[in-house]
Amino acid sequence: MQLALYKEQYKKTLKLAAPVMLSQVGVSAVQLFDNAMVGQLGALPLAAVSFGGSVFFMVFIFTTGIALGLTPLVGEQYAQGRLQEAAKYFQNSFVLFLVAALAAFGLLHALIPFMYHMGQPVEVVDMAIPYYKFLVWSIIPYMLFCCFKQFLEGVGNTTVNMVIIITSNLINIFFNWLFIYGHWGCPQMGAAGAGFATFISRVCMPLFAVCFFVLAPKFKAYLLYFKARFFRWQYIKALLKVGAPIALQMLMEGSAFALTSIMMGWLGTSVIAGNQIAMTVSNFAFMILVGLSSATTIRISHEYGRGDMTELKRAAYASYHLGLMWNTFTAIMFITLREPIARIFTSDPDALRVASYLLIFVAAFQFSDGLQNITIGILRGIQDVKKIMLVAFLSYIVINLPVGYLLAFVLGMGPGGLWIGFIFGLSIAAIQLIFRFRKQYKKLQERHFY
Repeated sequence: MQLALYKEQYKKTLKLAAPVMLSQVGVSAVQLFDNAMVGQLGALPLAAVSFGGSVFFMVFIFTTGIALGLTPLVGEQYAQGRLQEAAKYFQNSFVLFLVAALAAFGLLHALIPFMYHMGQPVEVVDMAIPYYKFLVWSIIPYMLFCCFKQFLEGVGNTTVNMVIIITSNLINIFFNWLFIYGHWGCPQMGAAGAGFATFISRVCMPLFAVCFFVLAPKFKAYLLYFKARFFRWQYIKALLKVGAPIALQMLMEGSAFALTSIMMGWLGTSVIAGNQIAMTVSNFAFMILVGLSSATTIRISHEYGRGDMTELKRAAYASYHLGLMWNTFTAIMFITLREPIARIFTSDPDALRVASYLLIFVAAFQFSDGLQNITIGILRGIQDVKKIMLVAFLSYIVINLPVGYLLAFVLGMGPGGLWIGFIFGLSIAAIQLIFRFRKQYKKLQERHFY
């Protein structure tokens, strides 16, 4: 009976998750292609892309985190049949997300002079800045796309996002080929060409989304709800109340990865390149979990809106099962195929050695990373996001980074020590978040029982 029950849960979750997974794998595939194509030019361009991307990522992850608050708010209203109220959140998200994008744009530009003071080789920084500048410009169109993306996820439509993202990613790969290597008479831009291709693809994303909403009668109806009088602070405030803690949590987790990449630069260009390969491969596997976590947020937000606590718990447990199955598979692959995987990206012997070594640590942190990510998706679905921010601060800032630094530089373990810091931080995060979910679920049960 239990097995039959969970089979149905798996189907419901995977129906939502599959398009998001494909979308996220598409995003990660572009990163794979970026790194594989740039990596063919040598360790230095690959290191430049790694460094530029790491600095950009810390601000980018916070800004996009704000957008994630839209999904559970829309999901709750949608489940209750309050479509006009859902549209009001959608309308106000354009104001909030555009302001956030412009603020991020200004901050990212202001960081450029400081990139020479982060302990990286000068030649790496010189090559990273042109690539980085294109990424900075891309944040504005991407945040406009996030208005459509998170709204669609909130109403349970993940297929449209998949089509838009995969199409844009194919555009990215094509322009990579043109501008990294200078094909068809285009300038040979090297690492900067990868950034330019990313910018072009992200400009396409909101344009595709607008076309869909205008042409699809069901979704055009939401736009018809838009009225000037519905631009209200109460909706912006609600979006920030849910989105800001998510953004801070993502900032702290993302900063742990970005700052670790920067610390890798203190160990040399080959170590940066090898770590970039390990990070890219890890991120590719993680995108499946991101899709599963997003689907979990959608399902949980809908059951939360309906007040069905039994179905909510079953949906949560089904996501745990699916996540752990994926983590087991990826851990085995990373250990057994670590050298062939690393050879996809580089032939540089030093970078290859570092990447193969670090993929063992990537395998080791799969389970804790999966558990914490799925639990975050559950907690977002019930709009319990403040605790996530505090857990992230303790796990990634207080524990992860200091432990990694201690092991790598004080105890002399090098790049492996920095990755062990991840394992400590992610494991502590997973434990705390699971306890939080159990506690909040009991409260929800009591509230709906009485």
